[in-house]
Amino acid sequence: MLTTIGLEVHVQLRTRSKMFCACPVEFGAAPNSHTCPTCLGLPGALPVVNAEAVRLTILTGLMLECEIASESHFDRKNYFYPDMPKNYQITQYARPFCMRGWVPLHDLAYPKDAQKNIESPDKKVELVRIHLEEDVARSFHLENSTGIDFNRAGTPLLEIVTEPEINSPEEAFAFLTALRQILLYGEVSYADMEKGQLRCDCNISLRPQGQSELGAKIEIKNMNSVSGVRRALAFEVRRQIEALERGETLQQETRGWDDSAGETFLMRTKEFAHDYRYFPDPDLPPIRTEALVREARSRLPELPGAKRERFVKQYGVSAYDAGVLANDLELAAYFEAAATGARRPKSLANWTLNDLQSALADAGRSIADCPVSPAALDELVNLVEAGTISGKQAKEVFMEMFASGKTASAIVQEKGIEQLSDATAIEALCDEVIAANPKPAADFRAGHTASLNFLKGQVMKLSKGTANPALVGKILERKLR
Repeated sequence: MLTTIGLEVHVQLRTRSKMFCACPVEFGAAPNSHTCPTCLGLPGALPVVNAEAVRLTILTGLMLECEIASESHFDRKNYFYPDMPKNYQITQYARPFCMRGWVPLHDLAYPKDAQKNIESPDKKVELVRIHLEEDVARSFHLENSTGIDFNRAGTPLLEIVTEPEINSPEEAFAFLTALRQILLYGEVSYADMEKGQLRCDCNISLRPQGQSELGAKIEIKNMNSVSGVRRALAFEVRRQIEALERGETLQQETRGWDDSAGETFLMRTKEFAHDYRYFPDPDLPPIRTEALVREARSRLPELPGAKRERFVKQYGVSAYDAGVLANDLELAAYFEAAATGARRPKSLANWTLNDLQSALADAGRSIADCPVSPAALDELVNLVEAGTISGKQAKEVFMEMFASGKTASAIVQEKGIEQLSDATAIEALCDEVIAANPKPAADFRAGHTASLNFLKGQVMKLSKGTANPALVGKILERKLR
């Protein structure tokens, strides 16, 4: 069976006020505390377009290589449901702001367990359109009643619609991950799925190998995480295959996703576009975009793909490390602040991705709350490279830096743990170890090179871990040849 998936992604824009009124956008406010006649749909209230929401829409279109319409207008989508008090939603249908474009997928956007078996590396998922609309209210289904919070009603919302060319749950996961990265880079949305700022509906159909016509389109709703989308699609693929193998005929319908049960359930048969009776909103004039496009171009950020390539070229890090760094905008900014002008940016990348991230995870802290500044991490790396402290000592110094916020040089001075790099002193230690261990010394002279590690260990033990390991190895080799 061939799997075909299309996504409809709803993105709450990062604006201070709603789409057509001045009510503030605030997550977690008391229910129905941010409302007015316009977002409540009261008679006589007229909408006024949020200009920043239009700018962010166009910026998103430019980041995703869309064609921007020279003129766009809003439509009314008519339907009757408690979350939309006007009985219509102001949206775009005939003339959206953005058409076509794509989202590029990359290896690290896929789930970790799928990154070694990517069917279409460097795939670009084509888009149909991006349009701007107002969000609906939020329904709370209680035991014997339903409550509605209109704080969300009227919030600016992007709808990003893909072509039906995603071929697996893993590709859907990668698409949402890559898209979210771009939205965060452009600061167009906080894109937090748990807060409803990024929501996704999936359209999925199956058809036999060799059949060109798509199978029945089945929509899945109510997913609140990228991993939840993957699980829901995987379940639905299995469910549809089993149904078709039993000889059943699948029909177009909308299903919900129960994450705790791990299964989809029937909600309703699917409406078609003509059921919504779209027509241009008579209260809102068309919008010309020429000046808005120029302004949006001036706000274009460096996108994740460009940042990954630049990190490899500018700092000499591996493609994998560059990808991990660029996946998190704040982590990338931290690394770049440390690496700018640094002598060993690759070593800084290793410290950032390993020791720093591990310490942050153990402490339950974010990179924004990191007690070790980028400059302090660079100083620590420089102490190691200069031979002032050993790699082992650096690990201990780093943990002290993380716990106290002190600099590496201050800790080294306080604890007196500077690495011994005096060649004369190390030679004396090596002579003592060789005299005390004649057999390993003879073994090394006889060609058993592994014996050198034992002798190095004895010198380090004698120096209480302060001797420069590289210098110890060189002096031992010279004395034993």
